[in-house]
Amino acid sequence: MCLDSPIRVGIRAGLPLVIPLAAVAISFGVVARQSLGATAPIVMSSVVFAGASQFAAVSVLAGGGSAAAAIAVGLLLNLRFLPMGFAAARAFRGGPFRRAAEGQAIVDASWAFASRGDGTFDRGILLGATIPQALAWVSGTAIGVVAGSALGNQGRIGLDAVFPAFYLALLVGEVRGPRSRDAAVLGGAITACLISVLPSGLPVFAAVSAAFLGLIPRWRSGS
Repeated sequence: MCLDSPIRVGIRAGLPLVIPLAAVAISFGVVARQSLGATAPIVMSSVVFAGASQFAAVSVLAGGGSAAAAIAVGLLLNLRFLPMGFAAARAFRGGPFRRAAEGQAIVDASWAFASRGDGTFDRGILLGATIPQALAWVSGTAIGVVAGSALGNQGRIGLDAVFPAFYLALLVGEVRGPRSRDAAVLGGAITACLISVLPSGLPVFAAVSAAFLGLIPRWRSGS
């Protein structure tokens, strides 16, 4: 195999993400163990492999929300992968089952690494970049689950702040203009208004509707 094959290039591109991903995954494993037990968080990381939706689902369950609400919130957060999958679909090979399997490699960073800038995607880079990320996420979750059993009460060491800290970090990275700022403020307002009147999990589900601000055309003066 050529040393500079696309898969190897992708693996090298994904390696710098291993340490931060593993750190977040360890935190997820520690906190998720309390709501899901020892096995479910590892299975979830292996099957779902999406940090934001996993944190959202577990935070709903930790707050006493139903499984249906947790699943709904996780699915809403993962809807972004639908247009990403359509964009990269032509890069995959083989029949429907193989193409569907390769499509599981679509995660934010790998999708960005594989984009050629002309609307096409490099399949090898996409698959290769996901390999170290997936290994870091699943193994980090497993380490966190094992560590969680030894740590006991997470509140005593501050791990109960992992969920809000994780979403604050995501928010800071996404608020880049007036529209994203307005969506963030509206989402927070919806949650604040509903948190005392709806069952746990449903306010978060309702707050996701603020993201639809991105579909509303912006009015420009003089247009």
